[in-house]
Amino acid sequence: MRVTVNGWFWEYPATGSGQYARRVTEALAAIEPSLELTVVLPSRAAKQSAQPPRHAAPNLRFITTATPPTVLGKLWWEQVTMPRLAQRVGADLLHTPYWASPALSPTLNVVTIHDIIPLVLPAYRGHAGVRLYTALVQTTAARARLAITDSEASRQDILHHLKLPPQRVRAISLAVDDIYAPATAPDDCMIRHQYGIREPYILYLGGFDVRKNLSAALEAFAIAHRACPELRLVVAGRLPQQDSAFSPDPRRLAADQRLPPQAVRFLGFIPEEHKPALYRGAQAFVYVSTYEGFGYPCLEALSCGTPVVGSDRTSLPEVVGPAGILLAPEDVDGIAGALIQLCCDAAYLQELRCAAEIQSRRFSWQRTATETLAAYHDALNDPA
Repeated sequence: MRVTVNGWFWEYPATGSGQYARRVTEALAAIEPSLELTVVLPSRAAKQSAQPPRHAAPNLRFITTATPPTVLGKLWWEQVTMPRLAQRVGADLLHTPYWASPALSPTLNVVTIHDIIPLVLPAYRGHAGVRLYTALVQTTAARARLAITDSEASRQDILHHLKLPPQRVRAISLAVDDIYAPATAPDDCMIRHQYGIREPYILYLGGFDVRKNLSAALEAFAIAHRACPELRLVVAGRLPQQDSAFSPDPRRLAADQRLPPQAVRFLGFIPEEHKPALYRGAQAFVYVSTYEGFGYPCLEALSCGTPVVGSDRTSLPEVVGPAGILLAPEDVDGIAGALIQLCCDAAYLQELRCAAEIQSRRFSWQRTATETLAAYHDALNDPA
C-alpha cells in the first residue's frame, strides 16, 4: 500500500497536530515494513526548506515543495498541492492528519478530525475568515472516504454536527512519548528546584482559553488551600498576553481568590523535556476543562503515575478512566474536596497512582498505528 501524508504540521512537533502526524506516521512505518509512506513537507519562504529526518525508516520518504507562508498558501497546499502530489507519486491513499482534507482528489482520502470545537463552542468560531475556513473543511470532510478522530466523544460530536455516516467515522485514541513514565529521573529534583517548586503541590499544565475552566480550578484550590495551607498550586503554560473573556489571565483569577502569592506559582512556557519532572512531583494533576477532543495533558500525567482531578465531560472519562476523580466542571466544592483528599489520604493517593500506571498502558503509538493501518485497509476495501 502506498500512502501519502500531508506534512503541513510536521515541522511543529510541539503542536498536537504536529506530534500526531509524526508519531503515527513513524509508528506505521515501524509496524508494517511493506507500507510505502511519503510525507509531503512545505518549504515556507519564511523558514527556509523543511529538513527531512536523517534516520527515517527505509519505507518512509519525504518530498519538499515550495509553499507561500500565507493563509491562501496553506489553502492552496491543502486543496491543490496535496491531491496533485498524491496522484503524481502513485498513492493509493492520501491521509490528511488534521481537519483540512481536499474537496476534489483523484486519490482516496482519509482525514483525521481531532475535534470540531468551532462547531460545538460559539466562543471559538473566530472572525469571518475562520468561519469561512471552518465551513470549507466541514464540507470537504464529507468527501473523505473515512474520518478518524481521537475519542468516542469526538466521534459522537462529528456524527451529530457533520452528519457523516457512522461507518465512515472511527475513533482511534492517541498516545504520548516514552519520556512520560513513572520512574523518577536523576534530574527531577533539580528541574523542580530550577522552577522554584516546593512540595506538596497540585499541577496544572495546559492552555488558558476559557474552556480550560481555570476559574473553577483556582476557586477550588483556594478552598483546598484553606484546609491544607501547606498545599501549593503550580500553573505551567504560556500565559495570555492580555486578560480577556476568551483567555482569562490566571494571575488575575488567583488574585480574585485572594490567594497569598506563595500559594500559586506561575511558570510560563515549559520545554517538553522538563514536563515529566513536574508531573511526577505533583500530588495530583487538575484539569477540569469543559471540552476536550482527547486531553493530552491528562494522559501525560497518568503516564507519569500522577492521578487526575478532572472533568467528567466529553473525552476525559475515556482517557482518565479509574485513575482519577472526575467531577462536573462547575462543582467547585467537589473539586476542592478531591484535592484535599489526595493531599491528606496517602493510601488513597497511592491507590490512584497505581491505577494511573495501569490506565496509561492502554495507550501506545503502536496501538494507534495498528488501528490506523486497519482503517486504511477498510477505506481501500470500501466499495463506496
